Amino acid sequence: MKILHVETGRHLHGGARQVLYLMQGLAERGFDNVLVCARGSAVASAAANIARVVTLPWRGEADALAALRLLRVVREEAPAILHAHSRRGADWFTALAAAKSGVPAVVSRRVDNVETGRLVRWKYRQYRAVIAISAAIAGVLRETLGDGLPPLRLVHSAVDSQAFAPGGDRAWLAAQFGLDPNEPIIAMVAQFIPRKGHALLLDALPAVWQRHPGLQCLLLGRGPEQARIEAQVEARGWTSRVRLPGFRSDMARILPALDMLVHPALTEGLGVALLEAGACGIPVVAAAAGGIPEVIEDGRTGLLVPPGASEPLAAAMLRVLEDPALAAQLGRAARLRVERDFSIAAMATAHATLYRELATTGGMR
Repeated sequence: MKILHVETGRHLHGGARQVLYLMQGLAERGFDNVLVCARGSAVASAAANIARVVTLPWRGEADALAALRLLRVVREEAPAILHAHSRRGADWFTALAAAKSGVPAVVSRRVDNVETGRLVRWKYRQYRAVIAISAAIAGVLRETLGDGLPPLRLVHSAVDSQAFAPGGDRAWLAAQFGLDPNEPIIAMVAQFIPRKGHALLLDALPAVWQRHPGLQCLLLGRGPEQARIEAQVEARGWTSRVRLPGFRSDMARILPALDMLVHPALTEGLGVALLEAGACGIPVVAAAAGGIPEVIEDGRTGLLVPPGASEPLAAAMLRVLEDPALAAQLGRAARLRVERDFSIAAMATAHATLYRELATTGGMR
């Protein structure tokens, strides 16, 4: 069965990497994957060994010709199913291509922001099913779209627990970023956008430094807020203790060498960085926002704090830092949970089941 995947993201952030995981799992199950993605994108080269890759120019949601280019590919490839994976126009362009071609289509929703309006309802009516990566996202969709929503499937994201595994090289990590390996090293891995909560972590750090003055922090990622956060770090005189190395492709080597991952997001679809940290067996402190509680079981696989508050965040960080037995226990439990509930095999099987249903019944409407 041929599946045509549409992913317009240019970087190998969480969503694009999930597409790679899915196509890998589908290929192992005998599916034929075709990936339509942006010309010059990182996902194009990364997918070369698991899919036939078709690159197109993508100029955002306002690119009126994008749907026509995609429709031409759909007609040439004649897939059994279309699957839109990202926003940035992919959901709209794939909806138009499905409407014109008659090929059954599904769309994945990875964020919990609200969409409303008649055009949004039209878009979702072109899909035979919506795949939500968390119950929180599914709830937002049901609440805002109601009867205008196609059937929903909950399929959690996955992580490669062989690539992301315990046993980090602390000496390498310290040398890579100019850190002291004998002092605590924590990190936040997220796009630099307001909803990820970088400012909250900066507000929490002084209370942690009062008891652990040698603690060092890495803010890993890229995004429009990066320059503003970097300016705040410089203004507070923290450049020797808080580093912003940018986006890194070697997170599987970085994460297991950390003492803790902190994720104070204000809203979050699910949180792939949390899955990766769990697979590496390191403790996580995160805000109980969006789909995060579906990944982190408070007190068992990590610690959850109220979203938007820096004091509870600092208190939870101190609890992990000052209780090595708790930190180790959280890390072990998180690793087991990821292996059990967030495997590539489980995600691929769930998608394969849905595709076959659509192909044999002509849709779920």
